[in-house]
Amino acid sequence: MEPDAGPTARALLALELLQGAALVPAPRLAERLGVSERAARRCVAVLRDAGIPVESVRGPHGGYRLGRGTRPRPLVLSSEEALGLVMAVLDGHHAAGVEDDPVGRALGTLLRALPQGTAETAESVRRTAAAAADRGAARPDPAVTATLVQAVSDRKRVRLWYVGARGPWETEVEPWAVVVRHGRWYLVCRDTQRDAVRTYRVDRVRAPRPVHRDLGGQFTPPTDVDPVDLLEQHLAEGWELEVEVRVAGPVEEVGRWLPRTLGRLDDDGAGGCVLTGSTSNPAMVAEALVRLPMPFRVVGAPEVRDALRVIGERARAAVADD
Repeated sequence: MEPDAGPTARALLALELLQGAALVPAPRLAERLGVSERAARRCVAVLRDAGIPVESVRGPHGGYRLGRGTRPRPLVLSSEEALGLVMAVLDGHHAAGVEDDPVGRALGTLLRALPQGTAETAESVRRTAAAAADRGAARPDPAVTATLVQAVSDRKRVRLWYVGARGPWETEVEPWAVVVRHGRWYLVCRDTQRDAVRTYRVDRVRAPRPVHRDLGGQFTPPTDVDPVDLLEQHLAEGWELEVEVRVAGPVEEVGRWLPRTLGRLDDDGAGGCVLTGSTSNPAMVAEALVRLPMPFRVVGAPEVRDALRVIGERARAAVADD
């Protein structure tokens, strides 16, 4: 604990120490808090004022302990942690202040379990701040998500129905990771029926069922895979239109301007780089390319070239004299 930590923070640390031991001697408590024994007693008083039963045990082997009947264990969060939790929920565009929303209801329960002074700022932000709707977000079923996350942890294969663009189909996967990206949840996995690495949107997964061990349910995931990197690679592959763009700039610099989901950047050996990928939305690719501050040239991909022409014509029209 930092020497200049406030009394509330020290009291919370004292509570953590008391929860972790049957009895904490007063000198030991003061040492862990980095304060005098008198200041440690003030921390105990703060806890008692908050309604937490802390008992004093006298004698040479005495100290402090939590009183009986503290079930469930008191929730320990600082004001900063509570505020950070509220802000994280708002970042995810959930209805943090609406009590009939599951997330809002759960957050309210957490804040009500904290002392009023600790939760006051977080509660104010929860009630007054508003999150703009993320049109691209797609929140999956919590039960489906929990099943997939547990399967990742247990290294257990899962059978599921997936609702794709061409309708639903059933398959079996080895779930490697669940990744959240820009408001969407993805399952990074190996599809055993297709013998290929796939990334599936969790909101399109239906009825996941772990495969029993005696049916070959266990698997060993690869140890050299970065799930986020793999997801971004797959989001740029498998679409209808192949894209190749030559850019007059090094990979490191160009990579700062283009999203990873457009494709792969490779050094061309002449001071520039080549973007290769695929898309079903040529206008989106064109809009990303025109932000580049260095020259580029689209090879093939007539749909992307047409989209760039449209942008160019609109730009010329915008600055033309009447």
